[in-house]
Amino acid sequence: QVQLVESGGGLVQTGGSLRLSCAASGRTFSRHAMAWFRQAPGKEREFGAAINWSGGGTHYADSVKGRFTISRDNAKNTVYLQMNSLKPEDTAVYYCNARDPLFRNYWGQGTQVTVSS
Repeated sequence: QVQLVESGGGLVQTGGSLRLSCAASGRTFSRHAMAWFRQAPGKEREFGAAINWSGGGTHYADSVKGRFTISRDNAKNTVYLQMNSLKPEDTAVYYCNARDPLFRNYWGQGTQVTVSS
């Protein structure tokens, strides 16, 4: 089982940057694919970015492509989301997701990102 704790959210102006971190417990972190999702008020949770177990493969939603970068440090059991050129529509609770080799999903508690116009 994996436990996930997000951090790094906050309030930023349009055009600003934030870096989210997700610290994972457990010795099998390197076997998990990791992803970031987000949920804006009144909307469903949506996919943002994903990275494979080695960090060699990434995938992004069209809405964040070119602005966000997902990365991971398996030695630190941590995945990151660097968010640049932030827009008000990026305002949401951001959730870290881990998927193990048996396709079981684990979620963090979320961190709030608010982008002011």
